[in-house]
Amino acid sequence: MVPLKTRIMLAEDHAVVRRGLRMVLEAEPDMEVVAEVGDGAEAVKRGLEEDVDLAVMDITMPRLTGLHAARELHSRRPKLRILMLSMHENERYLYEALKAGASGYVLKTVADRDLVEACRAAMRGEQFLYPGAMTPLIRDLLHGARNDAPVREDPLTPRETEIVKLIAESYSTREIADALVISEKTVDRHRTNILEKLGMHDRVELTRYAIRHGLVEP
Repeated sequence: MVPLKTRIMLAEDHAVVRRGLRMVLEAEPDMEVVAEVGDGAEAVKRGLEEDVDLAVMDITMPRLTGLHAARELHSRRPKLRILMLSMHENERYLYEALKAGASGYVLKTVADRDLVEACRAAMRGEQFLYPGAMTPLIRDLLHGARNDAPVREDPLTPRETEIVKLIAESYSTREIADALVISEKTVDRHRTNILEKLGMHDRVELTRYAIRHGLVEP
């Protein structure tokens, strides 16, 4: 059942954008923003709380991306509805968002027009895609989802994905260790494992991987 008032968590690292989104949502009588967070790790922590019905998350955030947070939340709390926000009309990001368990993908440039409709669609158990999003790739994905077809799993663990993101953002080994509260030796071990798994050799290739998979913005 759709609740009388949908309780929403906003996950977006820019406070000004969050404030604007909150104004759009709380102008509606059936919506209430109960939480705001500024990074993906906080989004996972807060989204697991039972007072959140719907998570609205930016696709690119510090620490964990929205895609990573969506996968984690969908795995640990499958009944939570999830919407992704992005500046990019990008087929790959949309594909990854749906694969991660999101109910929809909303462009920030038209969020004032589409976000409320997308929230209501998600709570009804429907998908919301921006106009022009139904490309052959997305149709194939939705067809596979309806027929329980397996999807290719990311070879990286959540921690490895987090480290790739930080490497792509030009963090040093020491800075990554400090940010994740692990040793520099552990960071080096993760980096070696990541390069081996992906068949890559250096930071440049990891950065390209991070951009392709929506971990950082180009």
